[in-house]
Amino acid sequence: MATQHRHTRFTFESLELPVLQAPMAGGPSTPQLAAAVSNGGGLGFVAAGYKTAAAMRAEIAAVREQTGKPFGVNLFVPQASVVSRATLQQYADSLAPDAERFGVALGEPRHDDDDWDQKLEALLELAPAVASFTFDFPEASVVEALHRRGVYVIATVTERSEALQALAAGADALCVQGPEAGGHRGTFRADAPPPLVPLHGILGELADLEVPLVAAGGIATANHTRAALTVGAVAVQAGTAFLRADEAGTKPAHRAALSASDRFTTTAVTRAFSGRNARGLYNEFMRRHDGDAPYGYPEIHHLTTPLRAAAAAAGEPDWLNLWAGINYRNTVEGSAESILRSLQP
Repeated sequence: MATQHRHTRFTFESLELPVLQAPMAGGPSTPQLAAAVSNGGGLGFVAAGYKTAAAMRAEIAAVREQTGKPFGVNLFVPQASVVSRATLQQYADSLAPDAERFGVALGEPRHDDDDWDQKLEALLELAPAVASFTFDFPEASVVEALHRRGVYVIATVTERSEALQALAAGADALCVQGPEAGGHRGTFRADAPPPLVPLHGILGELADLEVPLVAAGGIATANHTRAALTVGAVAVQAGTAFLRADEAGTKPAHRAALSASDRFTTTAVTRAFSGRNARGLYNEFMRRHDGDAPYGYPEIHHLTTPLRAAAAAAGEPDWLNLWAGINYRNTVEGSAESILRSLQP
């Protein structure tokens, strides 16, 4: 069994390739994918969002069985609820025909903290090389505790005020996520439209900060990597590029949709699936519900979970959250290592 040997804290200079595999919660990220990317010279990630602390522990153990290289673990930071019961009921009513179509009951639109305290406890105990945070940033005491365990801490940010808040709390680096990115936008505000400044523009706005910047959003080719490094990033983070990797847990219907150029022709940002802004292939569910979907994460995520599971089982991509960034047409099938190499600057 391989174990992780670290005599010094993680640095980006230690990576053979300046590429991070984005943590993609909800299935695409697997221990096999994280280990393959780390073994290939990049930095793989465990996506702990939507999982229990026990499941996160199991995935960290599984990655460590497959690599002795550094890897990261990403957590969603819980926030207060932003939606009323009445608004949730209105949206549930609008989803009723979809649920009936698949013969399922909608989920319970509950608010929870994604097993936050237990995950932090596990993170401190298991001390992966890197921890990253999305949807907000933890308080300084949490960051200090991780630092004492030798963990390198990355904040996901989308604009300057978030960057300054994360740095004030002790972040070691910033994952700068532009609007080009697939999946959830890592904005701290759960109830507002995300910033629209393009990735390179945000990198420019943060160039004066003396901290490593990782560029995320639309990174799907070597040229994209080179361009981001040219404007000040020390590394890039790619998610969509790995969706069709052999080691990814991407649903078959999602994989097929990424290459169905005649059926899905563009991406759009929606909150219809989860109550938070996320970019995916534009499909029938988004057409029907973008107009009436409120902000309300994680309640709406839980509300639509059974519906999405049924659509996946039925191979119906038009009712699935087909998360994808703007450059999804550059995705290819193959091993994670071959995809990693294709991103090499």
